[in-house]
Amino acid sequence: MRSHYWAGASLISIQLLACGSIRAADTAAGAAEETNQLEEVVVTAEKRSERARDVPMSITAVTAEQLEKQGVVAVSDLTKLVPGFTYQPSDYGTPIYTIRGIGFKDVAVAVAPTVSVYVDQVPVPYSAMTAGAAFDLDRLEVLKGPQGTLFGQNSTGGAMNFIAAKPTDHLEAGADATYGRFNEADVQGFLSGPISDTVSARVAVRTEQRDAWQMSETRNAKLGVRDFSTGRLLLDWKPRQDLRFEFNANGWLDKSDTQAAQFVQFAPTVPGGYQDLAPALSKYVPARNDARVADWDPNTNFRRDDSFHQFSLRADWDLNDAMTLTSITAWSDFKQHAPVDSDGTDLDNFLLTIRAAIQSFSQELRLAGATPEKRMRWMIGTSYQDDKARDDQEGNYTASNSGIGPLRYHDFINANHQKIDTKAAFGSLDFKLSDTWSAQSSVRYTKYDNHFLGCLFDPGDGELAAAFSQIASAPIAPGACVTLNPTNFAAVPIVSKNLDESNVSWRAGLNWKPSQESLYYVNATKGFKAGSFPTVPGLFPNQFDPIKQESVLAYELGTKQTLLSHSLQVDAAAFYYDYKDKQLIGYITTAFGNLPGLVSIPKSRVVGGELNVTWKPLSSLTVTAGGTYVDSRVTDNFTTNDPLNNQVNIEGEAFPNTPRWLFTGDVEYDFHLRNGIAAYVGASDSYKGASFAAFGEVPLYTLHSYSLADLRAGINSGNWRVELWGHNVTNKFYAQTVTHVVDTVARIAGMPATYGITVGYRLK
Repeated sequence: MRSHYWAGASLISIQLLACGSIRAADTAAGAAEETNQLEEVVVTAEKRSERARDVPMSITAVTAEQLEKQGVVAVSDLTKLVPGFTYQPSDYGTPIYTIRGIGFKDVAVAVAPTVSVYVDQVPVPYSAMTAGAAFDLDRLEVLKGPQGTLFGQNSTGGAMNFIAAKPTDHLEAGADATYGRFNEADVQGFLSGPISDTVSARVAVRTEQRDAWQMSETRNAKLGVRDFSTGRLLLDWKPRQDLRFEFNANGWLDKSDTQAAQFVQFAPTVPGGYQDLAPALSKYVPARNDARVADWDPNTNFRRDDSFHQFSLRADWDLNDAMTLTSITAWSDFKQHAPVDSDGTDLDNFLLTIRAAIQSFSQELRLAGATPEKRMRWMIGTSYQDDKARDDQEGNYTASNSGIGPLRYHDFINANHQKIDTKAAFGSLDFKLSDTWSAQSSVRYTKYDNHFLGCLFDPGDGELAAAFSQIASAPIAPGACVTLNPTNFAAVPIVSKNLDESNVSWRAGLNWKPSQESLYYVNATKGFKAGSFPTVPGLFPNQFDPIKQESVLAYELGTKQTLLSHSLQVDAAAFYYDYKDKQLIGYITTAFGNLPGLVSIPKSRVVGGELNVTWKPLSSLTVTAGGTYVDSRVTDNFTTNDPLNNQVNIEGEAFPNTPRWLFTGDVEYDFHLRNGIAAYVGASDSYKGASFAAFGEVPLYTLHSYSLADLRAGINSGNWRVELWGHNVTNKFYAQTVTHVVDTVARIAGMPATYGITVGYRLK
C-alpha cells in the first residue's frame, strides 16, 4: 500500500508543481479562457464513426500525439495509458494481454487470446503477431469487456483497434531519431501523398537497435540486444465517389535476444529424482533485486529469428445514401525461432527453442445502413477465418525428470499442429426510442472446427525413444512419436483429435442522453473464447485433450460526462462478470512430475469499477488520470496443483496476475518561448497492485506492487521537435512473472531506468 500512496502523492505533487508554473506565466490565464476545450476524439468502436463520448460502452481512445509523447512503441507499453490493461510475458516470452482480469496465460504461441488485436479492423489473430501493431498510428481504441458480437469470438476481455495513419491528399513526410541508454538507436520515417487524382499512398519504416542490457551473475557476459524492424505500405484508391479501396501491406522482423530469467529457488520437479545438477542448483544464490542481473547457458546463441507479414484489402461501396457494403480480406504469416533459457542459471537445467509457424486467412463481408434521420441503424454480416498453426517446442535439459530408470535423455519435441476453421454470422441494431433514449442489440453465431495433430517426439538422437522403449510393448525408432496407447503401451504414430464448438454471443444495451454533454448507459453482454489444445509432453493421448470454450456474461453500468465548458471529461463504469470455464495454464501431475498444463475453472467472477478523468483547466495544462478496481474470485470448489506440487482448493482466490488496483496518470504543461518556439514538460505514473503469479498463493510467487514514473520535456518549432525523456526514472525493480518450469523457480524482471533524446522533423 505504501507504493500505492506514493503513486498518488507523486501525481498530486507533479500537478501542484505544474500549477505553480502556470501561475508564474504572464499570459497563460487569458489564453486558457479561450482555448481550453478538450479535443473531440472520433472512434469506430461500433464499426462506424462517432465521438468517443457518445459510445455507450467503456472505451479508452488515445491519440497519436499521446502515444508519441509517452513513448509507446509496443502494445506492452499501453499499461501507461489504458486503465485496467495489464501485460506479462508467458513462461517462454509470448505476450499475454489482460483487461479487467480477463486474459489467457499459456506457454504456447498458437493460442487465441482473450484480448483481440486489430489494425484498421483487420484481425491480428495471435498475440505473438502484435509486435509491430503500435507503429505509425493515428489513434488507438481499446474496448473493454466482451466484444464478440462485432469483433468476433475470443474477445471476452476486450478488443484493441490500432488505427494506422492514413495516406494524405498532399505531400507529407517526417522522420524521428532517438538515442538512449544502452546505445539505443531508433530511427523511423514516413512519406505520404497523392500518386494520381484517385490514388494516394503512405509508406513508413522503423528500426530499433540497442546493445545488451542484462548481465550474467557468474561470468563476464551480457544479453539483451534489441534488433527489431517494421514497415507498412498503405494505398488508398477512390475510383468513384461511392467506391473506396484500402490496401495494407505490413510486416516486421525481430532478431533480438530473448530475455533471460533470474534464479529464485531450487525446486526439483521430482524430489529425489536424478541428481546431476542438484548439488549445484541447491547452492545457487537467488538473484538480487536488480533488473539487469540474470543468468543463462554459456556458449549459446539466444538471438530469435521471428518474422510477420500481412496483406489486407478493404473495399467500401456506398450502394445509396443510406447503405454501405464493406469487405475486409486479410492474409497473415508468422514464423518464430526463439531459444529461451527459463531456469535463471548458467547450468543446462532447461533450454527451450520455440519453432512456430502460423498462416491465417480471414474474410469479412458486412452491409450497414440507416433509416432516414438515422432513427435506426443496422448492420448484418458474415466472416470466415482459416488458420494453420505449427507450434513445436524443442527442449534440451538435464533435470530431476530427464530419464526413465537407467536410461537418460536430454532432448525432446512437444508438437502441436492445428487447422482451425471459424465461420460466423452477425448483426446489430441501434434504435432511437426518443430524442434522448436509445437501445442497442447485437448477436453473432460462431462455428469453430479445430483439428489437432500432436505428439511427444524423439528429436532423432534416439535417447528419448530408447528410454520409452523400456515401458513400451515394442521398440520405438529414433525420431518417432513416443506417446503410448494406454491399452497396449504401443507407441502411437500421431495423436489426432477434433474440437467442434459453436456459440451465440450477444449484447443488449440501453442508454439515455439528456444532453450533448451527458450519457448514461447499461449493457449486458455474453462472450466466448474458443477451446484450446495444450502443447505438452504427453505420455498418453489423453494429455492432449482440449479444454472447452469459456464464456463471460458481463453487466456494465456507466456514464460519460463533459463538464466545465468542455474542459473536463469524466467517464465512470461499474461492471460484474460471471465467468464460466476460465482457461489458463496451471500445473498438473504428469509422468514427468508437476508440469505446466491447461486447466479449466468451472465458476468464477469479476466485479469492479473504473474512473477516467481528462481535464484541461487551462489551455496550457492537460491532466489525465484513470483508476480501475478489479475483484476477481474463484467461486466454486476447485482443486488443482500449486507450482510446488501441493494440491490446493483455490475457491475464493483471485486470478493470477490480477491486482485489485491499477492506476494511470499524466500531466503536461505547454508554454511558449520566444520566436514562435513552444515548449512542454510532462510526467506520468502507472501503478500496479500486488498479485500472485499462480494459483495457490505461494509467497514465493508474489508479484509485489510497484509504481513506474516517466518524465519528458521538449521544444517544438513547427517542423522540428526535440524531446528529452526518461522511463522508470526511479529505477524501480519489479517482476513481471514468476515461473516454475523444471527444477527452478525463476522470474522475469521489467526494464530498468532508460533515458534519451528524440529529434523529429515534419514536412507538411
